[in-house]
Amino acid sequence: MTASAGPALSNSEARRIAGHALYLDDRQFEEWTLLLEQRLGLFIAPERRSFLASGLRACMRETGHGDYRRYYDYMVSAALHGEQWSSLVDRLTVHETCFFRHQSSMNLVRDVVLPAAFQDSDSVAVWSVGCATGEEAYSLAMLLDAHCASLPSGGSYRVIGTDISAPSLRHARAGVYLNRRLGDVSEPLRERYCQPVSNTRFSITARLRQNVEFFPLNLRDVAEAPFGSLNLIFCQNLLIYYDRPRRLQLVDYLAGFLCPQGVLVLGPGELLNWQHPSMERVRFSDTLAYRRAE
Repeated sequence: MTASAGPALSNSEARRIAGHALYLDDRQFEEWTLLLEQRLGLFIAPERRSFLASGLRACMRETGHGDYRRYYDYMVSAALHGEQWSSLVDRLTVHETCFFRHQSSMNLVRDVVLPAAFQDSDSVAVWSVGCATGEEAYSLAMLLDAHCASLPSGGSYRVIGTDISAPSLRHARAGVYLNRRLGDVSEPLRERYCQPVSNTRFSITARLRQNVEFFPLNLRDVAEAPFGSLNLIFCQNLLIYYDRPRRLQLVDYLAGFLCPQGVLVLGPGELLNWQHPSMERVRFSDTLAYRRAE
């Protein structure tokens, strides 16, 4: 059962949150970081203490808790998949993204990954890990759809987007964005896959959206993800939330979801000196990618 929200803040408690109660001491920081790692797999480095405190305070104002201890006890008993944990996750993770965010990685997909994948099969499966509000997943879908259209015999594809944030996934499924998000989408792709819905917004076409699915997934449970034999896994700007041992473990798990010759694309600089017996580095300018060799 999801814990109910606390009582509304009194004026005195509001002042207390604005004063000394805002300080997250060493013991509280240790308790919160341990809880976040156990429940979400998130790692909060000591130098990000103020970032954690800011996120906690925002949620405390929403739930009416006057100090970190009360809020901690409340969250310990709150359902992991409930509204309060979802709200906290949103405060502690960055959802800023855009279409074709890292152009070099998208060029790698367009010029290397897709031609090779469709040589071996007429159907390709792609996973956008930590898809946020869906721009990355739809960017990949645009490349896939355009490539299929260029093939004499056509082709089919499926894009899976996963994220821990329920509000982000709702946004992704709707597929409606502000016009200013179009900046990095080429004109041919805009004309084919983006349609205006107002003077300030556009939507992804229904035909493209039908090939893209979104699911909730906590990367703590990545080993249990119901996916397999994927041609491409795109995981960028996500590993920063984990310490190095957990990063290595996550990437090892992701490699296991790839089909032979499948490619894992990471953010440049997110993971150095990773080695896996089944994976080899893909050399492409300003990218970090690995191909499953077996």
